[in-house]
Formats: sequence, C-alpha cells, structure tokens
Amino acid sequence: MPAPLLRVTDLHKSFGALEVLKGVSFEVSAREKLAIIGPSGSGKSTCLRAINYLERPSRGSIELDGVRVGQSARADGSLKDMSDYQLARQRTQMGMVFQLFHLWPHLTVRDNVALQPRKVGGLSKAEAYALADEVLGKVHMSAKADEYPDRLSGGQQQRVAIARALAQKPQLLLFDEPTSALDPELVGEVLTVIRELADEGRSMVLVTHEINFAREVADRVIFMDGGVIVEEGQPKDILARPQTARLQQFLRQMHG
Repeated sequence: MPAPLLRVTDLHKSFGALEVLKGVSFEVSAREKLAIIGPSGSGKSTCLRAINYLERPSRGSIELDGVRVGQSARADGSLKDMSDYQLARQRTQMGMVFQLFHLWPHLTVRDNVALQPRKVGGLSKAEAYALADEVLGKVHMSAKADEYPDRLSGGQQQRVAIARALAQKPQLLLFDEPTSALDPELVGEVLTVIRELADEGRSMVLVTHEINFAREVADRVIFMDGGVIVEEGQPKDILARPQTARLQQFLRQMHG
C-alpha cells in the first residue's frame, strides 16, 4: 500500500478552556475525496484550518506526503515551529478555499490569481498570467479575467478563489464550506466546478453541509460531533445506513 498523501494523527486544538478538537485522526490517499460533515461547532472547520496551520494544533501531528506540516526537526531531533516563510512555501502544497472569498478588491481577477505564483512561486509576470488564464478556464471564468471582484457575483468570486488555489499547483485541495456564504441559486455553479476537479482525480478534503453533494463526490465521509470523529465510511453506507443515533439525528435534521 502506498503511504497516504495526508496523515492527521491525534489532533487536538483548544481555545483557552474550550477544547474544540479532542484527538482526531484520519488519512487521505492520493486522488481520494474526503468529505467532513457535522453540526455547527463540531470542529470541522477548525480541523481543516489546522491541517495547513492556519490554526496551530495544541497537540498531534499532520504530515503531507511524508513531510511534517508546520514544524521542522532540529539537529537533536526535537521539533521547532517553521518560520513564516517556510510555512508559506509549505502551504502552497495545500490549496485552501474558504467560506468567504478573500479576493483583493483593487486587483483584477487575473491579478488576484497570479499574485501568489509571482510572490511565492517565483514566476515571471508573463508565466503567472499564463498560469492564471489556464486555471480561470478550468473554473469557467476566462471571460471575467479583467474584471474587478466587486463586479462579480458571489458564485463567480468563489470560482476565482478556487482558481487561485489551483494556481498554487497543490497536492491537496481543502474546501471549508465553500458554498455556505452564497445565495442558493449560486451554489450549483460552485459545486459544478468542484465536481469537475474531483473528476480529474484531484485529492481533496471538503468540509460541507451539502449532504447530497458529499454523497455524489466523496470517496469517504467523516461525521464529526463534539470535536471527535463519530462515524466514517463510504457515502453509500454512512449516509444511507448510519450506525450511530447521533448521525441518524443529524441526517434527519439536514433533510428537514
């Protein structure tokens, strides 16, 4: 068996006295699509943010492609936190798409997407623009390359944010409730793009409340509640025949 692309081991995260993650462990293989579902406050988004060290874990470890995330080894084998520069380089391997789009309002769509490849990736302006145009095509936003974000709908802005993540050429895509800030009629266009990326065989971890989408796209589903993994399995099993009363209750609420 090949080593997993992502390995999360005994992940804990506390904010003061509040323990949000209470020992979460899972793996993601190359090309695998993992969906994380659960109620608000269950720790899903905190878990995702900890994977690329936007939230520093209180305890536990994360490895991407066999390399520890966020920490490096000293000569004596002890661990030290990476510098901001080292962490920025490492994060390019994990393209993160947030609930909110975080686009630069003063930059065009093309410049928003090209910025990180130039600043962190070291590409020339021409190379970064060529890459931006390529990934904007993937998210069906080529026609808007010269627009500014305030001229775009929420769904279009989120597709630009996905293009920006793709421009990093990451090994793993992380989606944190990518449709939760959108008007209902705009959700479909974003889910279509994510489905197309999944069909390309991209590795992804998707935190979502779109249960039907998780059923269609994910290879595996994790249900979190209270900072722990309550249940996990293939979508056809876990979503159709939940084993725990807590997941049964959650799915009933989600389906109204």
